[in-house]
Amino acid sequence: MNNDTICALATANGVGALGIIRVSGNDALPVVQKSFPAKNLEKQKSHTIHYGYFVDGEEAIDEVMLSIFLAPKSFTTENSVEIAFHGSPHIGKRILETLIKNGARMAKAGEFTLRAFINGRIDLSQAEAIADVIASENEASRKVAISQLKGGITNEISFLRTDLLNFVSLIELELDFAEEDVEFADRSALNQLLDKIELKLNSLIESFQYGNAIKKGTAVAIIGKPNAGKSTLLNALLKEERAIVSNIAGTTRDTIEEVLHIKGHAFRLIDTAGLRETMDEIEAIGVKKAKEKVENAHILVYLADAATEDFSEDMEMIKSLVRDDLKLIICATKIDEVSPAVYEKVENIFRNSISYEFDFIKISAVENQNMQDLKNELSSYVEQLKSAENNVVITNQRHFEALGKSLDAVHKVKEAISFQISTELLAYELRNALEHLGEISGEVTNDEVLGNIFSKFCIGK
Repeated sequence: MNNDTICALATANGVGALGIIRVSGNDALPVVQKSFPAKNLEKQKSHTIHYGYFVDGEEAIDEVMLSIFLAPKSFTTENSVEIAFHGSPHIGKRILETLIKNGARMAKAGEFTLRAFINGRIDLSQAEAIADVIASENEASRKVAISQLKGGITNEISFLRTDLLNFVSLIELELDFAEEDVEFADRSALNQLLDKIELKLNSLIESFQYGNAIKKGTAVAIIGKPNAGKSTLLNALLKEERAIVSNIAGTTRDTIEEVLHIKGHAFRLIDTAGLRETMDEIEAIGVKKAKEKVENAHILVYLADAATEDFSEDMEMIKSLVRDDLKLIICATKIDEVSPAVYEKVENIFRNSISYEFDFIKISAVENQNMQDLKNELSSYVEQLKSAENNVVITNQRHFEALGKSLDAVHKVKEAISFQISTELLAYELRNALEHLGEISGEVTNDEVLGNIFSKFCIGK
């Protein structure tokens, strides 16, 4: 990275009340000064705001407010200026063109955050947390992202790395005195530390399932025979007419996906085509896609029409779809049309026929009966994934993979100690464990990793 002065629009594209352009670099103040004659910016204090006109030569482009942040007390730790202008896309474009004419260049995706990382203001996990904060779409994902932005993951990892680093130093010291055949590192103490690290790594790795549900939402496939009430249920949950409802079997040909927020968690509801054997080519494609959606779902909500006499086909469908890692909820639908004795009979039929664990709920989407019971079941699935012992939640795939690699290295170190393998191999595996832990915070990284991470940021962040 060079010391160019960079600029970019920091607010979303489009018309708004205000827009903000960020400028950062050693020459940020001189670059902006060329178009801001109202004050001498070099003489202003940090964290001050100044009013005036932004000009291009003799032409006033807009009436603006400038916020000045002097190094090192800025996001990038460089001299920075933020220009607030009236939110016209044309005005923003003119200001950027003028800044480039004055000596700045357009920032690349994530370049402001990259500079903050390289200049030591934040670590790599915090940089990724910034992207997660921006992308958060529910309360749970916001809370986790803010925790990570505060350095939650780094704090957990740093204690492990510090202890491990001490042992790495002692083991490598043994290599220097290999001919004397001495041990500086107490192997029993090292084993105790490895047990502690293994416990913590396993806890963090296990939190990824909950973290993934928070970050990406929980996929819920709504499945059943034609006319079981799938589209009616989707509309009732969303409280809008999202899917076409008809008494004609096979109305839903394609999958429909919508997001529902329950208690701060996101659920991706997938309304699918009714499962049945069909000669209709288009409907058959819909049935195939419905089965594919179930394969990628976390929760299967199977709807069974309570007024049906024969549930054998439903049983076969459920048995062909369930798997060990899939939560199954069976809903007896249209209970407003049958007596309580009927749906109790329906529950007994399913309980006696299906060996898999499942929750049974009786609902009427039309009459909005027991819909909250279904929502509670969905919410409980996510809450059960959360560990009460672990305050840090892993939501990032890169972190998850680095933790897995580090855990593998820890296992190899324990094996090396158990089998009294050479000190050289022990030192190698210890360094591997240390390196993989360092990948999370960015203490160990490379240009390819950085390029991949920051290329996913929006320009201006």
